[in-house]
Amino acid sequence: SFRPLEDKMPKFLKTSKVVIILHGRYAGKKAVIVKNYDDGDANYPFGHALVAGVERTPLKVTRGMSQSRAAKRSKVKPFIKLVNYNHLMPTRYSLDVDLKQIVNKEHLQDPTRKLAARKDVKKAFEERYNTGRNKWFFQGLRF
Repeated sequence: SFRPLEDKMPKFLKTSKVVIILHGRYAGKKAVIVKNYDDGDANYPFGHALVAGVERTPLKVTRGMSQSRAAKRSKVKPFIKLVNYNHLMPTRYSLDVDLKQIVNKEHLQDPTRKLAARKDVKKAFEERYNTGRNKWFFQGLRF
């Protein structure tokens, strides 16, 4: 009985895993897997993941800046997207932020629900950034 190699390989693209997007509009951006679909579904018959990532990272803040300017520079612009596994590069890092209640596949179908979900992700990311946790996630890639 022949079993394909895929069955034996461990599943490492799991929820909360930090990945780098390789192709498309968000190429080179960091993202975190919200939910993975290893076997695909009717609309997407291939392995893919729902990811939430950082489109625009916060700018540097110094002590001499006013509070309003520092707050303005500490903003994060997130994105939500369904991405094929072939276009993801996993990292060894995980981000312990729970976005499952905020984002799901149905939110991507309707533009108003997608915008609301993106705002909630923005709030979660900015709260995480402002508390000083996971600073590396909110910095651009160095290459």
